[in-house]
Amino acid sequence: MPQTKSAKKEVRASRKRQQGNKSVRSRCKSRITKAEKLIFSGELESGREAVTEAISSLDRAAEKGVIHANNAARRKSRLVKKLNQAQSPKEAT
Repeated sequence: MPQTKSAKKEVRASRKRQQGNKSVRSRCKSRITKAEKLIFSGELESGREAVTEAISSLDRAAEKGVIHANNAARRKSRLVKKLNQAQSPKEAT
């Protein structure tokens, strides 16, 4: 347990930051999941738009420092890779 006044205040502040970060992280995860579902169901046009939204939210989270920049880059790369793989068989036939 924090003893000093400043330590107590830091606990309150960290809880506030944690709540804000949690919502940003959750929004990122939701958008990634939505994009993946659209990609795997074959709806590539709406999937492309969802990927754009997901990338935007990942960039915002990285900019705010909620997630590490490399973490955001890795997630974006994986998402775009899935989209490209879903598109390539359609174009080949």
